[in-house]
Amino acid sequence: MLVSFVALYLLVTVAIGWYAAQRVKTASDYFVAGRSLPLYMNMATVFATWFGAETVLAVSSTFLRDGLGGIAADPFGASACLIIVALVFARRFYRLNLLTIGDFYKRRYNRTVEIGTGVAITLSYLGWASANLMALGICFNVLSRGQISLEHGIMIGAAVVLVYLLIGGMWAVALTDLFQTVIIVLGLLYIAGMLGAEAGGVSRVLATAAGEGKFVVLPEVSAKDVIALFAAFITMALGSIAQQDVFQRVTSAKDEKTAVRGTLFGGFAYLVVAFVPMFIAVCAFIIDKDMVTQRLASEGNDFQLVLPTLILNNTPMFAQVLFFGALLSAILSTASGALLAPTAIFSENVFKPLLGGRMSDRQLLISARVMLVLFTGSTMLFALNSESSMYEMVQNAYKVTLVSAFTPLAFGMFWRRATPQGAVLSIVFGLLTWIAMEYIAPEGLLPPQLVGLGAAIFGMVLGSLAPSIAGGRGHPDVVDEAVRGAAASHPGAHSSHSAH
Repeated sequence: MLVSFVALYLLVTVAIGWYAAQRVKTASDYFVAGRSLPLYMNMATVFATWFGAETVLAVSSTFLRDGLGGIAADPFGASACLIIVALVFARRFYRLNLLTIGDFYKRRYNRTVEIGTGVAITLSYLGWASANLMALGICFNVLSRGQISLEHGIMIGAAVVLVYLLIGGMWAVALTDLFQTVIIVLGLLYIAGMLGAEAGGVSRVLATAAGEGKFVVLPEVSAKDVIALFAAFITMALGSIAQQDVFQRVTSAKDEKTAVRGTLFGGFAYLVVAFVPMFIAVCAFIIDKDMVTQRLASEGNDFQLVLPTLILNNTPMFAQVLFFGALLSAILSTASGALLAPTAIFSENVFKPLLGGRMSDRQLLISARVMLVLFTGSTMLFALNSESSMYEMVQNAYKVTLVSAFTPLAFGMFWRRATPQGAVLSIVFGLLTWIAMEYIAPEGLLPPQLVGLGAAIFGMVLGSLAPSIAGGRGHPDVVDEAVRGAAASHPGAHSSHSAH
């Protein structure tokens, strides 16, 4: 019965994507839902896209194993990213009236910076998208009690997400996210209430977590531990800002006020709801301590199976349906965003410029769908061959954008003196320094991504203040356009909507 429910759920998801396809006429519809989403849909896309498999499975198990200190990146860094975007970047993103975040690098700097950041951002999604395909594989493997192998589960999951994304794009993401958000919240709250009662009530669950030291951020305070915690937080909080999926959700809103509120409310909702799987995980520790201890001590990625194992072994069928419905919703919503975002930025900001920028809207739409198939296939292969946990894969993904794309974005948005030369040096210094430090001192006092970020900032300042060898001064007027909202009249604007 449970497998039948899962099959029916997947069919409903594909049907929603098919319905969404009727609204896709242009590249703007496909990438940013025509900049028309109301607040409730915009908030749902922000929340559901970030509330993924790592939140339900990996974050909850990591909390049981390492306490609050182990989850600095997610959910704390992830929520901080959304709140920072809402308060600092959302209005400027929306007023620039662009199709992708890569278009900002083109408008503010030049085509070289556009392609460089486009490649880096695209590659960063391999880890995140792979983590969610792996989660789908785990889910199908557990549900079938081993009848569907992890590898076959990954392939099935990739096929399902590909089908509804291929036809519906961002509209499919928006409509399925709305449906999946309801399933996630209601399902997890019901499970938390049921297992909380079985575990002895909320007070006993919290007391157990406190007694086991799970609320202690740093058991042993040392400079290295503090820096590592800070690095994990910063990697997610700042590295995620330069991601296409965040940009898509901001610019898919119907107006700039909705863009700000939807991102802000979605960020706070994510932070609050992310604690529900952690609560359930502590309930699991109380209800079946031996199973939890065994899972947490196991080799490889089996530590992430604490909640699915508890649900299958200790709850009635109705609870299983709700839990796995919520889990599938979380995975599908995140996987869809993680596959559509790199498709958009690679098609618009790497493939199109390499063809000389000459591409009609229809050709861009076709190329995006072709790229979606190719990227999904690449991600599936990455997931099939990776031995990292979902939590590690997600954190590693944001190191790439932290050292390569964040600095040119932040300085380009707020510093008129930032130049293409500075942006190029920032990308080169950041990436090369980070990669070198990963080989030379991966466990040093300063984490490699922090050293890379410092090098990126140094490269930006040095390159921008030094005499320009090539690339000119860029387009500092974009800073003013982001403040005034004057970009709608710019010939490079893609949307038919006026700027606000």
